Formats: sequence, structure tokens, C-alpha cells
Amino acid sequence: MVIEENIEEQIKLIKRGCAEIISEDELRLKLERSLKENIPLNIKAGFDPTMPDLHLGHTVLLYKLRQFQELGHKVFFLIGDFTGMIGDPSGVSETRRSLTKEEVLKNASTYKQQVFKILDKSHTEVVFNSSWMSTMSGEELIRLCGKYTVARMLEREDFKKRFTSCKPISIHEFLYPLIQGYDSLMLKADIEVGGTDQKFNLLVGRDLQKESGQSPQVVLTMPLLEGLDGVKKMSKSQKNYIGIEEPPAEIFGKLMSIDDHLMIKYYELLSNQDIEHIKTLHPMEAKKNLAAEIVERFYNKVISVAVRKDFEEVFSKRDSLPANMPVYRVEDDKLWLPHVLTASGVTKSNSEAMRLMKEGAVEIDGVRVIEINAELPVGREQIAKVGKKRFIKIIS
Repeated sequence: MVIEENIEEQIKLIKRGCAEIISEDELRLKLERSLKENIPLNIKAGFDPTMPDLHLGHTVLLYKLRQFQELGHKVFFLIGDFTGMIGDPSGVSETRRSLTKEEVLKNASTYKQQVFKILDKSHTEVVFNSSWMSTMSGEELIRLCGKYTVARMLEREDFKKRFTSCKPISIHEFLYPLIQGYDSLMLKADIEVGGTDQKFNLLVGRDLQKESGQSPQVVLTMPLLEGLDGVKKMSKSQKNYIGIEEPPAEIFGKLMSIDDHLMIKYYELLSNQDIEHIKTLHPMEAKKNLAAEIVERFYNKVISVAVRKDFEEVFSKRDSLPANMPVYRVEDDKLWLPHVLTASGVTKSNSEAMRLMKEGAVEIDGVRVIEINAELPVGREQIAKVGKKRFIKIIS
């Protein structure tokens, strides 16, 4: 790739959707140096493989990394197989469960496959932080711990809240930001991209680089993408996510359920389309355009067109649905489809629901669901059809 010569164009693209850049002046200097020396910048982002699949929340960072690649820079996709066993304490109110090495490696293998749905493989270096952390001696780890004080760690908002509310903080959690910062030192990162909840950790990287005589990395934070409920961060644990390897109809349908007020933010973080043009569209049309774009990105144009057509046909038929259709509101987090069908009275038991699903007699918004482990997404209104005559509106 050739480095983009227009510094202002680089900065304009880099700033799109960003929450904060620390600092823009340093970013400009790095870009100018890169252009003058014709050497791409090292762009780093870390992902802990705590779950087996990536969702659209993860791709916010991946799209930003792809933009850097399009500007001619090099991306380090860091898989935190070592830090994944600690568990990132960012934004949580209690100590995370530590994963086993086997769990981390299994999840990491799927990340390596999925990430290149977005990133340019020829300009991406996949690295594992166990490469340097697993060989670090006890003495070296103690020296690393000596770089920061407990008082500094307690400046972190989540640690501070847990400390003041007398909730336990395990010693190993203090290691997490130090190791993340050490990763930047090892990779000689020029820029690190992370979510807003990662700001403290990203700044630790700057501190460790400064102390070691490296040019400190520019910190670029991205907003957290709200999930299907429109409130909480997209997360598998919250069951409000859109997985990038879900069936095309599921991806399309879930995106169509996003609240109108979030559409512009979704476009800013997940698309390169002109925002001013998007603002002129009807919310329904804007959603369909984005849903089609995302499906095409992870599948292809033919599938995207077909899924959109199917959705529009189902939507147009809603007027012909029974006027007295019963409504069932999911009041708990039990979103397993067989349970919902039974709890709503559509089926007599979970086993009957699973049998009907296997027979292809269950549809959700016109899409046949045969996977008996299927769960309904949060924050959606959906029409379930069982057999030829049983309908119910489910609000989750």
C-alpha cells in the first residue's frame, strides 16, 4: 500500500466516529514523519479471546484499523491469549472468571479466521502477547509491577468504584493494564485503538513507552456500540449482540430492530457512507441500506439483495396478519425460543416446540427457525408463526 499523501485527509478519516484522540498534535507529527520517511505507522489493537465469535461491537475497532490500512499503515492485530487468562477488568463491577489456556486458544483460532472479513491480510500482522509474556521471568514481572503504584491504579474509575463500595479487587487484575501497556512497548506501537472503557490501559502504554525512551503512542478511543436493547454495550453476555457469522437473515433482521435514534451512530462506526446524506433518508430506508451493506460485507451482494427482498415481502404482509393476535412480553432473560413458545402458550411443552422446529413448522418474522438452541434477541418485536394458524407477537 502507498501512504496517503494528504495529511488533512488522513486526519479527517481517522477522526470519523472517534471519541477522543490523545493527542491530535502528536498524531499529526507521526503522520508527517511517516510520509516524509515513507515508513508506515504501527497501529495496534488488542482483543482478548474470551468468547468464540466476533460481533458488530468488536468490528468498530476493526473498521478503524481497516481505515488505517487504506491510508497505507500497518496493523498489529494483537490476540491477548495471555491477558485473556486474567480477564479484562475494564467496566466491570466484579472480578471476571479466569479462562483456561485451552479455552483461550480455542477462541483465538476463530478470531484469526473471522478478522480477515474486514482487515487486509497482506497488511496485518497477527501477534499473541504470550509470545513475550510467557517467557518473562519473575524478576522482570516484579520490575514491571514497580512501574505503577496502587494509588495510580485506583484512579481507574472501575477500580475506584469497587474499592469504595468494598467489593474485592484481585491482585492479578492490577496486572492487566500493565501488560496491555507492555504490549505496546514490545510492538513499538505508534497508535493504539481501543474502546472508551480502555482509556486508562491505553495511557499506561504511553507511560511505559516514555520511560523506555520510545515515542509514546497516540491513544485513539472509539465509542462503545449499544446493542439490540439500545442501552447496554453490545455483548454476548447481555444477549444483545449481532454476530458476524450469524445467518444473513438474522443479521438483517436484527439491524432492522435497532432504535431509530442509534442509526446515525451505527453508520458512523460501521460504514463509510456520507452521514449528511443518511440524515435525509427515512429511518426505515436508512436501516435497510445499512443492513444490506453489513450482510454484503460478511457474505456477498447476491445474498444481501435476496435477504432484503425477503424482509420487505414479510414486512408488507404484516397488514394481513390476524388482528387479534395475542401478545407475549418476555419478562425475564429466558430467551431460548422453545421456552418462549411454551411460556406464551403457543406450544404445550419445550419438547413439542423443539419437535415443531425440527419439522420446519416455526417461523420468526417469516424466517424458518430449525435450530433448537436458537435464542431471541433482546429489544425486538417479532411475529412467531407455528404451523399454519398459530401466531403470536413476541416482545423481548
